Amino acid sequence: MQKKIKVMMVFGTRPEAIKMAPIVLQMRKYPEDILPIVAVTAQHREMLDQVLELFKIRPDYDLDIMAKGQTLFDITSRAMKGLDTVLTKEAPDLVLVHGDTTTTFAGALAAYYHQISVGHVEAGLRTHNKYSPYPEEMNRKLTGAIADLHFAPTDTSKNNLLAESVKDEDIFVTGNTVIDALHHTVREDFEFKDEFLKRINFKENRIILVTTHRRENLGEPMRHVYKALKDLVEEITDAHIVFPVHKNPKVREVVQEELGGLEKVHLIDPLDYEPFANLINRAYLVLTDSGGIQEEAPSLGKPVLVLRDTTERPEAVSAGTVKLIGTDRDRVYSEAKKLLIDSDEYKKMSEAYNPYGDGEAAKRIIEAILYRYGKRELPPEPFKAAQQ
Repeated sequence: MQKKIKVMMVFGTRPEAIKMAPIVLQMRKYPEDILPIVAVTAQHREMLDQVLELFKIRPDYDLDIMAKGQTLFDITSRAMKGLDTVLTKEAPDLVLVHGDTTTTFAGALAAYYHQISVGHVEAGLRTHNKYSPYPEEMNRKLTGAIADLHFAPTDTSKNNLLAESVKDEDIFVTGNTVIDALHHTVREDFEFKDEFLKRINFKENRIILVTTHRRENLGEPMRHVYKALKDLVEEITDAHIVFPVHKNPKVREVVQEELGGLEKVHLIDPLDYEPFANLINRAYLVLTDSGGIQEEAPSLGKPVLVLRDTTERPEAVSAGTVKLIGTDRDRVYSEAKKLLIDSDEYKKMSEAYNPYGDGEAAKRIIEAILYRYGKRELPPEPFKAAQQ
C-alpha cells in the first residue's frame, strides 16, 4: 500500500482561510492518498474563526499568535517559533501556504528551514514595486523564491514566475480558489442577519460598497476618497454607500470625520465572509483598495474601481471588469459618477469576462499534488479564461 502524502496547510488570516478552505474540503475527497493537516497561526483571530466555522474546518494546530498592537516583527517571529514546533512533530511531505500574508512567508521559511517542500497557492502575483502593496509584494516574492510547487491562478501569474526563472514544470495554472469559495457561499435567497442590511431596498437604491484598509492609503489619500464619496451621494439621488469600516483606528478616525452622520452613507462594522460575499452580489458598484475583492466582485458581475495606483491582479484590468483609479478626489468622483449615469459604460464593465476561475481551482491543485507525488499519471488541464 502506497504511503499517503502528508500535506500541511498553513494560514492565519481571513483572506487566506477563504481561499484555502476549498482546498481543505477537496482534500477530504482523497482519504486513500492524502493526509491533510491544518495549522493556523491566527494572525487574525475573530476574522479567521468565522471562516473556519462557515466551512466547518477544525484546525489540527492553532498557534493563536495574535496580540494587541502586533507588528510585522511580532507576527513573523511568533509564527516561526510556533511552526518550528509543529513541523518538528508532524514532518509533513508538503507545506501549502497561500498568497501574500506575513503568515505565508513565515510558513514557507519555516518549512524551508526543515527542508520540507513548499506549495504556493495563488503564486506569481506581482506589482513589481516592493512597497506597494506593503508588505504583501515582498511576502509573495520571497515565498515564490522558496516554493517548489507554484499554483498560479492565471497565465499572467505563470509568466511572472517564468520571468523569475521558475521552471515551467513546477507551475500549474489552476484558476483562483476564491471563485470556488464564492460558489460555496453566494445564494440568491440569502437572508442577512444584520438589522440594517435587512432593511436595505436593493431594488430601489443603488448600493456602492466601499472598503479601505491599505497601509499606503492611510491618512490624506483616504480622506480624499471619502470627500469624493460625499460629493457623489449628495448629487446622485438613488446612490447609497454601505461601508464596512476596518477596525484599524487610523481608518475609523478619518471615516468618522468625513462620512459620519451622513444620511446616505451607512457605516457598519466589518462583516463575516458569508454576508459580505452576498452583499457584493447585491451591490451595484464596488470601490476598494483590497486585493481579493478585485477577484470576487468581477466574478459576480460587479464593476470595481480600485483605490490604488498599482495592482498585482492586472487580468481584470485587461478584461475591463476593474479600473485602477488611485485616490485623487476628482478622479474617484468622476469615475464613480460615470458608472452611475452612463448605462453603456456600466454594462461594458459588468458584462466583461471573468479571468479568475471556474470553481475548479482546488480540484486542479489536488490533482497537481497527486501528479507530483506519483499518484496520478497526468497533470491537471490548466485553467483557461473563456473570453466573451
